[in-house]
Amino acid sequence: MRSRLFVDTDWVLTRNGNECENVRVYIRMPEGCLTSKRKLVAELAGVSEATVSRVMSGVGPIREETRRRVLDAAERLGYTPSAIARSFVTQRSGNIGVMLPVVPKVHLFSAYYFSEILSGIGHAVEKRGYHLLLQFRQADAAPDYESVFRMRKVDGLLALGAKNDDADALHALQAQGWPFCVVGQRFDAPFDQVDADHASGGRLVAEHLLAAGTKRIALVNGPASFSNSVDRRTGFVERLREAGVGLDPSLEFAGNYSRKSGYALAEALYERRSEFDAVFAANDRMAIGLMQGLKERGFRAGADYALVGYDDSDASRTTDPPLTTVHVPFFEMGVRAAERLLDRIAGDNEEGGPSEEERLETKLVTRDSSRLS
Repeated sequence: MRSRLFVDTDWVLTRNGNECENVRVYIRMPEGCLTSKRKLVAELAGVSEATVSRVMSGVGPIREETRRRVLDAAERLGYTPSAIARSFVTQRSGNIGVMLPVVPKVHLFSAYYFSEILSGIGHAVEKRGYHLLLQFRQADAAPDYESVFRMRKVDGLLALGAKNDDADALHALQAQGWPFCVVGQRFDAPFDQVDADHASGGRLVAEHLLAAGTKRIALVNGPASFSNSVDRRTGFVERLREAGVGLDPSLEFAGNYSRKSGYALAEALYERRSEFDAVFAANDRMAIGLMQGLKERGFRAGADYALVGYDDSDASRTTDPPLTTVHVPFFEMGVRAAERLLDRIAGDNEEGGPSEEERLETKLVTRDSSRLS
């Protein structure tokens, strides 16, 4: 008697112990000659074969206790489904893509902003059994978000380092029904988005400087093409106005979030040092560059003026004086963005359901740079 057996992503054992892998093929062998390893894993773990498949592919909600039993059984039996075969059956790549810009003269993986968010993304993706695929694009070019889906490289995409001008490309991605989430940028659009509450962060800075007795405050901001530049300024200016303090437009300076741009602005601010008693720099890198440039001219933060940065980067703790800043939960942003995307892929966010925006809390971290002696 010969049986007809369908084999998908499983490794199978022949009677003599040899392994062979078959992808979407029908084979005819005598009954009893083949035993599915997936079935053995299911029996050992006390679950169904469908549950084994969901655990091994990272699809769908699984109780942690069940997941652990399946993984333990799979390890004992040496069960590792073929990624290529599994992708044929599930129509999924097992990859989560991250699209991020190539920034000239910036080492992205040493930049606190990118490294923290990517670490959070990697943590969440690995936990759910997916792999991470980084895709780079030129910062000044229109992003091509669709090609990675058309080539089936990824099951979902995280847009990191996006700008206001990228809205059309994201609308096109949404129109195709491909799952994605924007992290670190806010759009007035129905996208899945995860960011920090930067307007609240700007208010925290204003409240702190007002409480310190400063009223003539200069602002060093980043490019308006990033929503966080706009949001930080909005919260900052609103809180000043509530206190009856205006922001002098001539004391607003534009950098590009690099330390070099903050250092370059030191000369202009030094020339006008009698006109301000505090500076809010919209990220730590610009604040540190500015602090260095003014210090070289004999104008010291914490003594001659109050200085506040933004991000709470590692470098903010080691400056002289240590930098007052706003803590942004970049790692948690990465985790939440990845989890939101993975839930949508798995169908836990009702497919076709409304997209959501999530904003995480920011906190002021007070250090010596804003304590005027």
